[in-house]
Amino acid sequence: MISYIGKRMMAVIPIVLFATLVTFALIHISPVDPAEAYLTAAHIYPTPEILEQKRHEFGLDQPMLMQYMHTLQRISRLDFGTSYLTNKPVWDEVKVRLPATVELALSSMALSIVASIPLGVLAAIHKNGWIDMLSRGVSYIGASIPQFWLGYLLIFFFSVRLDWLPVEGRGTWQHLVLPTLTLSFVLIALYTRLLRSSVLEQLQETYVQYARTRGIRERVIVLKHVLKIAIAPLITGMGMNLGKLLTGTIIVEQVFSWPGFGRYFVEAIFNRDIPVIQCYVFLAACLFIVCNLLVDLVHLYMDPRISAKGRAEQ
Repeated sequence: MISYIGKRMMAVIPIVLFATLVTFALIHISPVDPAEAYLTAAHIYPTPEILEQKRHEFGLDQPMLMQYMHTLQRISRLDFGTSYLTNKPVWDEVKVRLPATVELALSSMALSIVASIPLGVLAAIHKNGWIDMLSRGVSYIGASIPQFWLGYLLIFFFSVRLDWLPVEGRGTWQHLVLPTLTLSFVLIALYTRLLRSSVLEQLQETYVQYARTRGIRERVIVLKHVLKIAIAPLITGMGMNLGKLLTGTIIVEQVFSWPGFGRYFVEAIFNRDIPVIQCYVFLAACLFIVCNLLVDLVHLYMDPRISAKGRAEQ
């Protein structure tokens, strides 16, 4: 098991390096001149002399390989430069905004898990019953409704008409309710369908029939044996969506004026704040890699045969 974990950890290194290379290439392929973008954000007219001076200051007149090596050195120190708009270190700005995104992501993930697991299991056990029909309806609506429209709909009913919850901002638990509901509704629809299909598939397996012939109660079979195997696709989906949530749910943060990482990235795009964009792309890639690694480790914990299979293939 330890060798499998070490192998997976070593595989992360080239992926992170590739992410830095892609980020570096996208910045230099872009038609936006970083020096011109900086001067524009600072409200300075970009004369040829000032542009040349800023390009030399940013190291843009050096060979590409040298620029890339300097970029790697800065990233290793979590130094992503200074924001063109605020003239503050990008990493300091990110550290202020990232907790808000983490809070929203974890609350949305927790709500989706609490709601989808019992709904998916009950829908599979009572196939074609009213619970199954309810889960199908939730899944169809969740897969069809746009998040921004759902967010505005919740604002209209719970904030404008009923005046129960605040419209925007962050501070109290009331501010967290509407964006959490907006994000988790789609996840509940997805996870419920995944778990329902997986549980139905496992209920047809031989070990379930054998357990029933032994007189084991249905509830014990489902909770102790079936759910442990059927939940594997759900864990994979959770890992992928957690990376997406942690990188900033851009649309929802814009709708509810949530001061998170995603909204910060949108503002950077509109202001051509290249250091912030570079930081976002790199951190997004790293977060997805870490989430996928965690999913692999959870699968390994639940099914130790994975490490044995990896050793057999070597």
